[in-house]
Amino acid sequence: MDSLGHCAPSTAHEAVLKTFPPVPDEIVTPMPVQDLQRWQPTQRPPRPRPTRAATARRIAVFSATLAITALASYEMYRVLNVIGMTTLQIALLLIFIINFVWIALPFVSGLAGLLTLWRGRSASGLSLPPLQPTPRLTTRTALAMPIYNEAPQRIFAGLQAIYESLDASGALTHFDFFILSDTTEPEVWLEEEMGFWELRRRTGGEERIFYRHRPKNFRRKAGNIADFCERWGARYDHMVVLDADSLMSAEALVQLAAAMEAHPEAGLIQTLPLVVNRNTLFARAQQFAARLYGPVIAAGVASWHLDESSYWGHNAILRTRAFTQHAGLPDLPGRPPFGGHILSHDFVEAALLRRAGWKVYLVPEITGSYEESPPSLMDFAERDRRWCQGNLQHMRVVLGRGLHWMSRLHLTMGIMSYLASPIWLVFIMLGFLLALQAHFIRPEYFPTGYALFPTWPVFNPERAMRLFIGTMAVLLAPKLFGYLLLYKDRHLACRFGGRFRAGVSLLFETILSALIAPVMMLMQSAVVLGILTGRDVGWKTQRRDDGSIPLRAIVRRHLAHTLFGVILAAAAYAIAPPFLAWMSPVVLGLLLAIPISTATARQKWGRIVRRLGLLRTPEETAPPPVLQRANELARELVPRRPGGADALEWVACDSELRAVHTGMLSGAAARRRGEYDVDLLLGLAKLNDADSVEAASSLLSSREKLAVLGNRAGVERLSQLRAER
Repeated sequence: MDSLGHCAPSTAHEAVLKTFPPVPDEIVTPMPVQDLQRWQPTQRPPRPRPTRAATARRIAVFSATLAITALASYEMYRVLNVIGMTTLQIALLLIFIINFVWIALPFVSGLAGLLTLWRGRSASGLSLPPLQPTPRLTTRTALAMPIYNEAPQRIFAGLQAIYESLDASGALTHFDFFILSDTTEPEVWLEEEMGFWELRRRTGGEERIFYRHRPKNFRRKAGNIADFCERWGARYDHMVVLDADSLMSAEALVQLAAAMEAHPEAGLIQTLPLVVNRNTLFARAQQFAARLYGPVIAAGVASWHLDESSYWGHNAILRTRAFTQHAGLPDLPGRPPFGGHILSHDFVEAALLRRAGWKVYLVPEITGSYEESPPSLMDFAERDRRWCQGNLQHMRVVLGRGLHWMSRLHLTMGIMSYLASPIWLVFIMLGFLLALQAHFIRPEYFPTGYALFPTWPVFNPERAMRLFIGTMAVLLAPKLFGYLLLYKDRHLACRFGGRFRAGVSLLFETILSALIAPVMMLMQSAVVLGILTGRDVGWKTQRRDDGSIPLRAIVRRHLAHTLFGVILAAAAYAIAPPFLAWMSPVVLGLLLAIPISTATARQKWGRIVRRLGLLRTPEETAPPPVLQRANELARELVPRRPGGADALEWVACDSELRAVHTGMLSGAAARRRGEYDVDLLLGLAKLNDADSVEAASSLLSSREKLAVLGNRAGVERLSQLRAER
């Protein structure tokens, strides 16, 4: 007791944490690793045959896709085959066919989505319980948020907004919150612990909000979720997986849980997260595009995916028992990039659930699901590198035994989404070679048999122009489909800023995307080439804030793209000025790579566009309550750590932090034995040799600091060093 009769901070905090521990009692449940090479049909319940409606929809989608591709391919053949086909022309035609399939399928899906939404029909085929009256739940759901070196204030602001939304809806008793930290930066770890403590204190959620820290992010996010399932999954009927930037309303969460109760055959229900809170020009364009076009594409694919859809890794509800029993991921044979842990785990987990007989739905009609996007082109590309390696890994998964053919299709489409860039690049290079051949190389070959004239590699320019216009129409039509829906829903159009401003925004976003596309093509092609030659891209923390990128870093990243654009422009002009005009969409984007990347990464231009009423979204015009509350809290919450303070110094100086941290180490959240033994021994040895906390901070590595902070003796030694000062 202190002089005023109050408990000392360490005693009070540890007493609270002893009464309300950081995590609930464990119910250990094994999560068996699934075998992709062996599978017996008897291991799953019989799959029901697809309904006639499902079969008809899929036949219609695939038939339309193939018909459009065949028509475009025939036109391309007529463009090339004026006199005869050379080897280069045949290669160009084959590449064109491969590329066009992946243009035609989104067009057909978008058209299906437009028809579905225009008629006001359910896209997924899953009947949802009505929101009014509020569905009565009988099950328990865990909200699991894996985090890895993220900004704690934003995380806890979002979680508090969700908590308050559920509390106001009267459904809070059916939900618990789990913050699953894999953070490896000591300072961020301590901020997370204080954020967790204060979140509990602000909400009174000691019985519903939990925090667990793993000192090593083994198997990354998939391993983080698997650890939760093995230790606490049996306590819950369902789990909703959230990313660090995820936000969901109480209505969405209750509707998801009620849908799982109403459909016991469902193993996973995926929502359509809308992008929010973006300020830079690049991110605002992404946000606008996702909001205007995303629902159309999602409704389209849901209409033919039906109960054999896929999973995007977050903002979705999963049946915990099904996931634990059937979604344990194996390690792929060999070394990275194609071997080792599966990086893009979500598609594979959905495929394993479907293999076991569980249904997987995409339900875009469930609203109130939100996420954020990378703030700049460079940040987007950095995230894309990881996704690229993960999707290319699926080459080792797509032929797994027992997978449903729709699951194989999802995996193949994910692979092709990244192979499309190098295929497009090859198409451009073949076009250049043909143009060079036609312009500079004298004919030295003749067809077999008698001929008066040599065979020249020529094109039909009129057909080429018609084909170009048709290809652009197929490519851009899904954007127009989203805009057309604004003429059906006047209220929605007003929330986009009106049809006129939405139309101008559509044009602006299309031009910006067209300029960025060639740069993305080169960046993705380079990553694909690196992965195919054995380079592991690793796993870096995603930057989510809107802070600007230094100009030097942008120039260094895009200098090669600019030089490639200069070479293309010079080569095209040398062939013929009209050919340069034909290549201008690609060349212009590459030449402007540095200024476009610089301008789109700045909040300044994003604010200007916003003041003009462009790239506006409904969630920006009229923010939903949960989003508004999360943003308010994000502005109110401030970092607890003194500016620049090292983790060891902070623990030694802040008695409240030390009490919270020690109390969490003494409970179920303490480190398991054997983890970081070497780092702990080295860290404790250096700590014992140090004569001050500052000296210890300079001696210990980040891993050693993490190990020492996870050990009660290490924390006590820090306190002792502080007292001796």
